[in-house]
Amino acid sequence: MALSIKKRKTRDIVYADDLTIEWGDGVVAHYPFFYLRDVCPCATCVDEMSGEKVLDAKSIAANIHIRKADYVGNYALRIQWSDGHDTGIYSFRFLRDLFDLSLERGPEPGTPHVTES
Repeated sequence: MALSIKKRKTRDIVYADDLTIEWGDGVVAHYPFFYLRDVCPCATCVDEMSGEKVLDAKSIAANIHIRKADYVGNYALRIQWSDGHDTGIYSFRFLRDLFDLSLERGPEPGTPHVTES
């Protein structure tokens, strides 16, 4: 159980060419901006009743980027995107789960990936 908690704690968060998070277990994960915008968990992007995605990936600009990111308590980030969208709250649990799922599936272009040391 302690490993699970440590995995979900962040040491450092940087956004430049992507969103980079150094997790408490030492893993450095990179999240491409387009990918993060596409998986936005807010009620505008995901139907609240069915849980189905309603955001059309074709509507996302290829050069989407973060304008601003703020902490929400100690558990999440609220991201303001260059397209004006700002209602998505990305919990650290959600972000780590996305990363872990990406590792399980194997490397795919445009998905979260790890920095090799």
